[in-house]
Amino acid sequence: MPQPQRTVILLAAGEGKRMKSALPKVLHEVLGRSLIGHVLAAAEPLAAAETLVVVGHGAEQVEAHLAVITPDAKTVLQEKQLGTGHAARVALDTVPDAVGTVVVLYGDTPLLQADTLREFCEAHEASGLAATVLVADVEDPTGLGRIMRHEDGTFREIVEQKDATPEQLAVTEINSGMYVFDGALLRSALANLSTDNSQGEEYLTEALTNLIAAGHAVGTHTAADVADTLGCNDREQLAWLRGIMQKRVNGALMRSGVTMDDPASTWVDVTAVVEPDVTVRPNVQLKGRTVVRAGAEVGPDSTLTDTVVGAGATVVRTHAEGASVGAGASVGPFAYLRPAAELGEASKVGTFVEVKNSTIGSGSKVPHLSYVGDATVGEKSNIGAGVIVANYDGLKKHRTSVGDAVFIGCDSVLIAPVTIEDGTYVAAGSAIDATVESGSLGVARARQRNIAGWVERKRPGTKTADAAARHKSAE
Repeated sequence: MPQPQRTVILLAAGEGKRMKSALPKVLHEVLGRSLIGHVLAAAEPLAAAETLVVVGHGAEQVEAHLAVITPDAKTVLQEKQLGTGHAARVALDTVPDAVGTVVVLYGDTPLLQADTLREFCEAHEASGLAATVLVADVEDPTGLGRIMRHEDGTFREIVEQKDATPEQLAVTEINSGMYVFDGALLRSALANLSTDNSQGEEYLTEALTNLIAAGHAVGTHTAADVADTLGCNDREQLAWLRGIMQKRVNGALMRSGVTMDDPASTWVDVTAVVEPDVTVRPNVQLKGRTVVRAGAEVGPDSTLTDTVVGAGATVVRTHAEGASVGAGASVGPFAYLRPAAELGEASKVGTFVEVKNSTIGSGSKVPHLSYVGDATVGEKSNIGAGVIVANYDGLKKHRTSVGDAVFIGCDSVLIAPVTIEDGTYVAAGSAIDATVESGSLGVARARQRNIAGWVERKRPGTKTADAAARHKSAE
């Protein structure tokens, strides 16, 4: 049986006053995606002919965000927020020729899963009902609309909290606010909405009442996971939803073969990829488009953003952004990989090392206390402790090239632009500003001289002078 044409309407025009934020509520983030981004991701498998996002408060910000994450979605401006029914009608008016199924969702329900939404939609389409309501049974229904049923168990109506009797308030089956409609019937039901309520708004729930009054049947579909129906109204709820999603993501990863020492302190964005046999130590964040390949170990105490970690690599107490770590490489502890840092296979970036916009070749080492910026380091080279690549002259950044099998002595400065050719040494403490030819030792430091008797003349009576005197007397 062919799939009916589908239209998705996503309501995202509300101000979200309780968030107390200049950022529209639907743009707040949960594990790598905005609230609205999560809902759109869940709706994507429905393959809707049209996805209509109703915007209002902060419309320009929401539209700019949607242009990046879902350019195919069409925004519809609800200039005055006159209720959910009004928002749905405004959206449908922009697609007068749309037929088939209409799915109505909200932009602040990030835990909605694609499978839940697909099952909900398919159940409605198979039922022949005019409308289907996504419902859930919750422990605490306070503030939510209650589902009222006839004696035979069929749907009767939705009663809002403020209108409910004590008996109705005891009902724990609630309205999620998400619906699937027969599109043609929804248009007619929306045409007769009233504003006879305390808010003076058009409510989408009245469309259900209108459909029943017109002799059409309305049913329900129960969400398998109550969390799928949860919305977000303030920062406390945002943190709560983030915690639920953390457990979902980490649980799925562990079931796929990932080891997590402490799932409670591990935060993995939904956009990240972690392959089987990865070990994640405590206090790790894997953000954005981060990828960790099989057999790698990350943490403890590491934050990786948009970073690729190769198979079998080790990343310890490291902050990395936009970096690439080769297979079998070792990073940290206390390393900082900035954008475009590329570490080759079996390379090493050690303690208190910062790498930016540079390539470290396979087998090369930058073990400790160094800065490598705007440089290319070949294979099997060693950058000694305290080496600085001086890449910035105050106006422009310049590149440094270090060849294969090069040894840079401790506490040296490579003054860019400069080339250190293959198979060379640089003496410790050098300031190199010219090419070091292959096979050479580069030395750029003043010759040492000792001034005899300086301590006793310039520092008499000090502990240093006393020590020098004792040494001389012992000779």
